[in-house]
Amino acid sequence: MSLARHPDCLCLGPKRSGKTHLLKALQDPDSIDETSYSTPTVGTSIYNIIFPTDGKNTFKSTGHMVKEEEDSLKIGKKGKAVVPLKSIRVLEIGGNMAPIWRQYFDGVKKLIYVVDTANLCQISSAGVLLYSILAEPRLQKVRILLVLSKMDYAYRQMRNEALLMLQMSKLQKQIRQTVTIVEASSVSKIGFSNIYDWLKIP
Repeated sequence: MSLARHPDCLCLGPKRSGKTHLLKALQDPDSIDETSYSTPTVGTSIYNIIFPTDGKNTFKSTGHMVKEEEDSLKIGKKGKAVVPLKSIRVLEIGGNMAPIWRQYFDGVKKLIYVVDTANLCQISSAGVLLYSILAEPRLQKVRILLVLSKMDYAYRQMRNEALLMLQMSKLQKQIRQTVTIVEASSVSKIGFSNIYDWLKIP
């Protein structure tokens, strides 16, 4: 079984949406700051993310982790206690590879989709790519995390505008997948606790 083709989690999104910065910061929070710069990912990259163990109730951090996700960390579908994962491997696939993303969908259980909230011009194309993911037959039971990235560069209303342009309210009533929405910044680390908690769910 190939690691690249069967990762624990996929990370997708348009070019320059902030995928690389997000994953690098999740893997090593000190590696990304205001001066960090990255070039668009060509091909794929693997990140091994080890979750911090500070013993704090991270669900109180900035972001929007729905209660269903919080509860699923504590109790499984059959009422048994769930042991959170300690680490996870995430495969980032470049936005320029969008036409062949589907080649990596077999066996995927989790998917992170990153949207740049500071670039409203890109959101329409981001929405088209997101719709194709949600409609993919192999991804109907996949848990999806929608990350609204670069919130440190966006004005507050951009979150609402981004969700409106993505038609998330309408989509969430029609799709089968569970979609969790988190606001995040790779620089300020806003929303990181919520992302870690989502990734910990087995």
